[in-house]
Amino acid sequence: MSYIEVVNSYKRYQMGDSEIVANENISFEIEKGELSIILGASGAGKSTILNILGGMDSNDSGKIIIDGNDISNYNSKQLTKYRREEVGFVFQFYNLVPNLTSKENVELASEIVKNASDPVTVLQEVGLAERINNFPAQLSGGEQQRVAIARAVAKNPKILLCDEPTGALDYQTGKQVLQILQDMSRIQGATVIIVTHNAAIAPIADRVIRMRDAKVKAVEVNHNPQKIADIEW
Repeated sequence: MSYIEVVNSYKRYQMGDSEIVANENISFEIEKGELSIILGASGAGKSTILNILGGMDSNDSGKIIIDGNDISNYNSKQLTKYRREEVGFVFQFYNLVPNLTSKENVELASEIVKNASDPVTVLQEVGLAERINNFPAQLSGGEQQRVAIARAVAKNPKILLCDEPTGALDYQTGKQVLQILQDMSRIQGATVIIVTHNAAIAPIADRVIRMRDAKVKAVEVNHNPQKIADIEW
């Protein structure tokens, strides 16, 4: 059994008299410790499946099996515990608390889980040793994103879910962020899932799940992922 198994998952939304199908019969697998990319244009349904994997939304039918547990059967309390203890989230727009320093933003993780990593150590690992006491307004976009990654990683999550994590960043800073995420998978063994519309970064992934029109169109396993330094976009 794979670490993550999505089996025949559907998600629909009611918009007035119309029904919007966001995910239609979605099935794929992801192995533990992989860096996977869910790739597709805006409206393809990729953020919906990311939210369902993260326990922020629930599907209407089908199975979402994480480490042997079908979270589609979880109640609200179980989903809260799952989000808190097993998942880290990184978004396109950093969601930092503006009146807290970098260190204090990362320390929020210790209020959520018992065995959080030391915030200073994690910030050093993402290259922010000199920015520990800075507030978000004093940081560049790339630095703010690295604080957001540090905050997510400090929880020691089993799964790191990233929604367009380089979308608001310039080319070089985007590469730095992708390198951090790839290292989380390669060195620390986290299962990292990146949602993106940028097909150019697909070669860095162990697995690429291509979505279009609310469906999975292809799943490609890459046995020789490219180095981030070698990709261009």
